[in-house]
Amino acid sequence: MSKFFLRAPWCPLWLVLLFVAVTNAQEWKKIPIPTLPAFHPQEPKRVELPNGMVIFLQEDHELPFIDMTARIRGGSRVEPATKTGLVSLYGEVWRTGGTKSQTGDQLDDYLEIRAAKVETGANADSTTIGLSSLKEDFNDVFKVFTDLLRDPEFRADKLELAKREAADSISRRNDEASQVAAREAAKLAYGKDNPYVREPEYATVDAVTRQDLVDWHNKYVYPNNIILGVAGDFDPAQMEAKLRAAFASWAKGPAVKPPDIQFTPAKPGYYLIKREDVNQSWIRMVTLGTTRRNPDYYAIEVFNEAFGGGFSARLIQNIRTAQGLAYAVGGGISTRFDHPGITQLAMATKSESTVKAINSLFEQIDLLKTSKPVTDEEIKRAKDTILNNFVFNFDTPGKVLQERMAYEYYGYPPDFLEQYRAGIEKVTTADVARVANKYLHKDQLAVLVTGNAADFDKPLSSLGSVQNVDITIPPPPGSATQQGSEKPTSNDPAAQGKKESNPEGKALVSKVVQALGGAEKLNSVKSVKSKFTVDQKTGQMPGQIQAESSIVYPDHMKLDMTMAQGSFSIVVTPAAAFVESGGQVIQELPPSRRDESMAQIHRDLIYIAQHASDPAFTFAASGSEKSGDTDTAIVDVSGPGVDLRWFVDPQSGKVVRETYQAMGRSGPENTETAFSDWRPVNGLNLPFHRANKQNGQDASTTQFTSFELNPQVDPKIFEKPASAPQQ
Repeated sequence: MSKFFLRAPWCPLWLVLLFVAVTNAQEWKKIPIPTLPAFHPQEPKRVELPNGMVIFLQEDHELPFIDMTARIRGGSRVEPATKTGLVSLYGEVWRTGGTKSQTGDQLDDYLEIRAAKVETGANADSTTIGLSSLKEDFNDVFKVFTDLLRDPEFRADKLELAKREAADSISRRNDEASQVAAREAAKLAYGKDNPYVREPEYATVDAVTRQDLVDWHNKYVYPNNIILGVAGDFDPAQMEAKLRAAFASWAKGPAVKPPDIQFTPAKPGYYLIKREDVNQSWIRMVTLGTTRRNPDYYAIEVFNEAFGGGFSARLIQNIRTAQGLAYAVGGGISTRFDHPGITQLAMATKSESTVKAINSLFEQIDLLKTSKPVTDEEIKRAKDTILNNFVFNFDTPGKVLQERMAYEYYGYPPDFLEQYRAGIEKVTTADVARVANKYLHKDQLAVLVTGNAADFDKPLSSLGSVQNVDITIPPPPGSATQQGSEKPTSNDPAAQGKKESNPEGKALVSKVVQALGGAEKLNSVKSVKSKFTVDQKTGQMPGQIQAESSIVYPDHMKLDMTMAQGSFSIVVTPAAAFVESGGQVIQELPPSRRDESMAQIHRDLIYIAQHASDPAFTFAASGSEKSGDTDTAIVDVSGPGVDLRWFVDPQSGKVVRETYQAMGRSGPENTETAFSDWRPVNGLNLPFHRANKQNGQDASTTQFTSFELNPQVDPKIFEKPASAPQQ
């Protein structure tokens, strides 16, 4: 019949081709699929020196390179809570601080001409030092490696640089809502004080000294705490002899005891991180997971792949594909080598579907245990995915070496890698159903939502009681909001704490008001437009910026800027803070930058002078100080959103300069602005020139060309346009 069909003169060509395609499409099913061959990776040679150092040698002659890594017991999980961040600083300054014979910068030059690397790092349970070099340069680079391992210098200037970088990281840690969600969810699962989730703070980083780094090195860096792995183009016998010569005479040190870490998960329920600057929600359902020593480990791996793994997993298929509720969704029961992982279901959805998305996740958990357990077909697909991808995780000798070192480090059997495939293959559908019932329970989950609660489809409280999560970053030591500071600075009012007004302070601020134009004129000002040129001396884009500012007191500002790279605008209001260009939002301002922009409005001379009689503001005279050629009186100014110090000419009442702490791109900065070139502007007297310093260094100058008082400001300029399309 098919022959007749194909020969019929009335049969169109496209139908013939379709018939052939359909017929051939079934042919692949007839191809025999061979059984996967036995997995026998190239095993590294293990050598243990008399002093306890364990060495793994992994030959790989494909390329003329040699890589070496030393993993050392002791990580951030055992650092003092009062010095959280110490090990991270140690991991950085270990390399940048250089050795006793060469600075870190000299090492950079030495290694660069050899196209080689020697790097150090740190994580929760260990610190590392590694090298990578051409085979022909190995001896030279190995000398740098051993010098850093045995005789690091931890130079003080590099520690200070690392601490500034750490402060920058702290200041930005709340910028990305997705990262905030992941961080705070881990705290709910482990307990907020658990060392695996402790966060460095300004105070804990500030407390770290160079001696702390030296003491850490002297406590942990001994051969019996080190596992050393070498992979690359070398002769194993010669490499072993070289390493024995370098390390065999190194005396043992005290053994590192495993830490006793307690896990205190948060109570099940609903937790909210309020973010008014986003239009989507990040949902995390968490509780404590388990370890890879658990006999259920392999069944858990298969369950995770089937339920919340890749694009064929149930969560993706049902929540994202079928319901369209998620940008991303997934998760499962996490396992770690030597401590529990986190059982977690994670999802991102638009704000208007937040509660619906949570209920959908709950529904998927219910279906697992009632009408729709994981099927044989899902199990087969999951196992095939795991096993087919498995070889690519260990397809080079170097990858096998790293895994083998991990088993040694955590005390797992040497053949654990080979056991993995067999363990996965043995998992049954019943095993997967059992682990789903055993480890995943709705009533044990802490549900964290990070998003804009005002836009949710229903209040989160409709699901149950809600606890707000405070992600406020504690201020640096000595700031105005940190009471009882032991480290005040003479020129930073924030370091002095808030003071009460005194008669001298009130008298001085009255002179300032008169010098600016008088209370009546000042209080009549509701908005200001200005044009100016900024000469940026530092930062990522030094050069001149042409700018125009529109401020409507107390809390609306639009700043239009033109520079060599192009033009854009920054808009800050209580409802929104964003950067726009070409009529489209190109970036939401992170909270730290939004708050700093609002603080700029409140530090304005006009704004503060308008509040000279406001009981919420205080003006405290605090002595005198020379400012250039002028003997100035110091006035500490405090109020809602305001903490700064004025240096006032007591004769003229002009503010000669001011100092305050601002949140810069590299963290908190002591900032100074000097005022000059005073000119009359419609009854006011304003400074047309401002010179700015940050942390004592010249940063920028601003030259105003015009001020306009009480202009007509169209409210629409503060409205948020559409976001730029995604590329």
